[in-house]
Amino acid sequence: MNTSDIFNFLKPKNELENQGESIPNQPFIPNELWVKCPVCKKAVLSSDLTENYKVCPNCSYHFRIGARQRIEMTVDEGSFEEFDAEMTSTNIIDFPDYTRKLKNAKLNSGENESVITGKAVIGGCTAVLAVMNSQFMMGSMGTVTGEKITRAFEYATEQQLPVIVFTVSGGARMQEGILSLMQMAKTSAAVKRHSDAGLLYITVLTDPTTGGVTASFAMEGDIILSEPKALIGFAGPRVIEQTIRQKLPKDFQSAEFLLEKGFVDKVVPRSEMKETLTKLLVLHGSQPQVEPEEGDAE
Repeated sequence: MNTSDIFNFLKPKNELENQGESIPNQPFIPNELWVKCPVCKKAVLSSDLTENYKVCPNCSYHFRIGARQRIEMTVDEGSFEEFDAEMTSTNIIDFPDYTRKLKNAKLNSGENESVITGKAVIGGCTAVLAVMNSQFMMGSMGTVTGEKITRAFEYATEQQLPVIVFTVSGGARMQEGILSLMQMAKTSAAVKRHSDAGLLYITVLTDPTTGGVTASFAMEGDIILSEPKALIGFAGPRVIEQTIRQKLPKDFQSAEFLLEKGFVDKVVPRSEMKETLTKLLVLHGSQPQVEPEEGDAE
């Protein structure tokens, strides 16, 4: 009998056997059940992270979340009515490879643009909402982004409603050239008209809020809130250091640093955001909707 005949009688190895042999007594757990916090480096059970508003229970690091998830966390259930969902960017100046990048951004995010706008009820108070999406080209501001935000402010002005904007952005979208930079003035003009009508505008800065968004509507709110440890600024720290030839302070451009310097009114943990927004809306005149009691309609 030759060697090949011996191997023909060997029992095939079951891939499910001997999992984790190199680590005795270590149970096998699929990777998707755990998330590693980038700050404290500890593993967090995915279900626990979801229940905790995507905030690390060990160090309170706020994970970045998508716009739809943020809306779900913020508004009263089933109250969000989206505006201009069909609007989408195109390669208006024929920038190289931009068409492909837009296609990928839409596929990866499941959205048509880097901001979602609409009307919603928060704690019983009606408001217009704009939520930027880091999952779409890092929330960059293109012409459609600016147009959707402008339309949201114009609707709020017409309907005499407050506006809440959650910002997250890497800045103006370079693939649309000067047209993207023009959105800074366009959105700011809409904010001014809303303000002239005596209406409330609240901004919530999330990580990161930078570039042209910071230099326009993000910092124009009557009340400016921020999530903890959010990066907020115009140019990056390295660019500033190279320009002024000085070392920047520790935690420069963090939400806490800006709070200390008076650029942010309050740093609010994500778990307290809805309650805080509700209190501000009521304090500034919004009337909570009251559900009719049984028998009132009779």
